[in-house]
Amino acid sequence: VVDALSRKEREPLRVRALVISLDLPKQILNAQTEARKLENIKKEDVGGMLVENAKNPDAIREQKLEPRADGTQCLNGSSWITCYGDLWTVIMHESHKLKYSIHPGSDKIYQDMKKLYWWPNM
Repeated sequence: VVDALSRKEREPLRVRALVISLDLPKQILNAQTEARKLENIKKEDVGGMLVENAKNPDAIREQKLEPRADGTQCLNGSSWITCYGDLWTVIMHESHKLKYSIHPGSDKIYQDMKKLYWWPNM
């Protein structure tokens, strides 16, 4: 008979959540690398963020995105989350399942995420 208060069943879930969290910066870096490829850059360019001039898509703009020590790019201190890949849903899922995401206000999760991440139409 399994005890309803037993934690043994949940331990593998905690390890899996930890692996997902540790893998997120690598996923962000891979998605940013793919997004900056010439065949994907038109879809990713939001308000001239990546391409300097529409007539010359090879001139990639560098001053808006700032590199971090881990190689990822950020915009105004927030990690740039690309349209490429499925990172939005991973980040949204992770932030909603955190214990401290229970919020007193309606937009607390948004305010917390805005400090860490940026993507178009956020």
